[in-house]
Amino acid sequence: MRTVKPLAATFAVAVLALSLTACAGGGTDSPSASASASASSSATTSPSAQESPETPVIAPVTLSANDLQGATVELVVGQTLNINTGDLAVDSYSGEVSDPAVAEFVAGRDDGSATFNPGVQALAAGTTEVTMTNEDGGIQPLQFTVEVTED
Repeated sequence: MRTVKPLAATFAVAVLALSLTACAGGGTDSPSASASASASSSATTSPSAQESPETPVIAPVTLSANDLQGATVELVVGQTLNINTGDLAVDSYSGEVSDPAVAEFVAGRDDGSATFNPGVQALAAGTTEVTMTNEDGGIQPLQFTVEVTED
């Protein structure tokens, strides 16, 4: 049994050394390794990837419907106001935007696999009033202002 442990240790060291040599990539003379390195470097430097600038992701602003009454919400063009409806159904709200060139209301929905809150999408710089009503009734309309600026 004493011979098995040194033999196993020697085998493990040999496998580790070969693994590290394969990862180094730069010192190999193997044509297949060079072809693989060349193929992967050309795949990562495709012209379309270099030509299109990265578009930054704009995080949404999430507010509770209860916090919107009389509020002013500041958004940048392309940003979304995500409205948390609490215990009320997400699809029970409808909305009207006074200046549809500045922002648009996006109705909430439940498609069975996911629930999407209602919201307001900022389209262009400007200020607009938003009124949301709930079809369940008994709830006063929510009225708030959205100010949209350029990034």
